Amino acid sequence: MAFLFTSEAVSEGHPDKISDQISDAILDEFLRRDPESKVACETLCTTGLVVVAGEVRSEAYVDVQNVARRVINRIGYTRSDYMFDGNSCGILSAIHEQSPDINQGVVKKDEEQGAGDQGIMFGYACDETREYMPATLILAQVIMKELAVLRREHNEMPYLRPDAKSQVTVEYDETGCPVRVHTIVVSTQHDEFIRAGGNVTEKEAERQMGKRIEDDVRSILIPRVKARLQRAGDKLADLIGDDYLLYVNPTGKFVIGGPHGDTGVTGRKVIVDTYGGRGAHGGGAFSGKDASKVDRSAAYAARHIAKNMVAAGIADQILVQLSYAIGIAHPLSIYVDTYGTARVSDTDAEIARRIERLFDLRPASIVERFGLKNPIFEATASYGHFGNRPYRREVTLFDHGREVTKEIEFFGWEKLDEVENLRREFGIL
Repeated sequence: MAFLFTSEAVSEGHPDKISDQISDAILDEFLRRDPESKVACETLCTTGLVVVAGEVRSEAYVDVQNVARRVINRIGYTRSDYMFDGNSCGILSAIHEQSPDINQGVVKKDEEQGAGDQGIMFGYACDETREYMPATLILAQVIMKELAVLRREHNEMPYLRPDAKSQVTVEYDETGCPVRVHTIVVSTQHDEFIRAGGNVTEKEAERQMGKRIEDDVRSILIPRVKARLQRAGDKLADLIGDDYLLYVNPTGKFVIGGPHGDTGVTGRKVIVDTYGGRGAHGGGAFSGKDASKVDRSAAYAARHIAKNMVAAGIADQILVQLSYAIGIAHPLSIYVDTYGTARVSDTDAEIARRIERLFDLRPASIVERFGLKNPIFEATASYGHFGNRPYRREVTLFDHGREVTKEIEFFGWEKLDEVENLRREFGIL
């Protein structure tokens, strides 16, 4: 039986995403100066104010105010009429030292480093897209990325402001394959570029703004999204026909937005950050946490396993669950669900046992494998932690106060570097 499925995405200017980016930027600055830093940084942003709180153990000093302002300005909150401006907002820091009770369990030598907390983490992958991610989430994210490009160009849609959301519903056939885009929702903050006055009532001004934005989304944004996908050779472009339903700013005008319209807090967009509602989520947020926190590092490892297994042809979609206890290095359990799509004779339980043998899932080993003591996390804090292409870039680090340049890898957990090993293990030719 055919069905519909929906995922949403948010822009980098969404209040919760501002908080995520500030938290991860602060984490990166600690790691840039001291790779052994232990950080749990939470951020709240509201009208004219940012509050940063959390626990840190580090030999480094970080100028929290400077980092936060840089992030806010990069996102685009640079005007006082937004009621949230990177150059003038207040910034309060309430960071204190990490609890020694936690520290004694997670600061051990080498591979025996324990997990930073108890919890469950999930990794998921499917064969719907070249990223091994759900089509609904990839499409929703591409809409947000292209809207951000339009905002920065300040040309075709010059009224755009930083806060935005998208939502994409895809129709699937009886076999679970995506057939077409059924519905697109775009809500974007904007200038009040038509005002009431003369013969134009307030309601009429709002109607005219709404029509202009809807027409521009239909005639400018969506064609650019399709063109972006086509340039990349992505077949998802074929799902966007002319028969989709479109809703733009459904409640009317969206002038008041960002932290002035809705308080932002780190870690409130965990489904946007992961799989758009597919698979599962253990509940732990990512941003602001160093990699000793398995909420983050083990979720990355589980995604790496799931993606490589689908790419190896073991199943069409796979969910991997890991569980940990604070201070204990090895995972307590490994669970696998292939949703009946396995292409090997092993049961899901047998696949889980193979994973335990093939992958070292101790926190220290995960950190080493993916280079998670490097300052790579601000890049993950918008447009999702998964589905990105791995890349290498030179960054500036500090070694005993001396600046050094080092090439480091970003999104290493997205590499397909275990495919051949898995094929040999499962006898896939």
